[in-house]
Amino acid sequence: MIRAVVFDVGECLVDETREYGTWADWLGVPRHTFHAMFGAVIAQGRDYREVFQEFQPGFDLYEQRQARADAGQPEHFDEGDLYPDVRPALAQLRADGLWLGIAGNQTVRAGSILRELFTEDVDLIGTSDDWGASKPDPLFFERVAEVVPYENNEILYVGDRVDNDLRPGAACGMHTALIHRGPWATIQWNTAEARELPTFRIESLADLSEAIKKFNARER
Repeated sequence: MIRAVVFDVGECLVDETREYGTWADWLGVPRHTFHAMFGAVIAQGRDYREVFQEFQPGFDLYEQRQARADAGQPEHFDEGDLYPDVRPALAQLRADGLWLGIAGNQTVRAGSILRELFTEDVDLIGTSDDWGASKPDPLFFERVAEVVPYENNEILYVGDRVDNDLRPGAACGMHTALIHRGPWATIQWNTAEARELPTFRIESLADLSEAIKKFNARER
């Protein structure tokens, strides 16, 4: 049975449209051009960070994050960047008696923002910077397993990427759910792996409660 649900952050809980738009502005690149290159890079199966190299060879994302902060333009997201289904879905899953967590490839700053946004909504928030391991490294999912008070096969990891979320999560013995939004899920949705690997394929986080209830009823 599924007893715990752990959520990815970007394009699962947080719509990153605004954030990537600010990166285009920082680079001095038209937003439409930046987004087109972003889609091309991930469609080719390359690391999204290579997008920045296309416009500025030698670009160091960590250094530039600090430069933006020093210039008064730090990475930022807030309530307005959450997908509309996030709050209702978390409330329903909590009412269903499930343990809830948030864990993604995020900076220390992003972790602080998440803790302010979700203080009362989840049982744990962890980031790659906290744990010293980034998806798809199996160590990241081992860290998730260490902090969730249930067995791996009782955990559902929800994300928008087959490569970063579903594949390593399943390899760690967890159930997985692929949510159909954001550039990665849009590009990967109709691949064989995206159809066959996840426990659930969902269009909205609102679909999770009923899907988990049906799954758990079959497992009893």
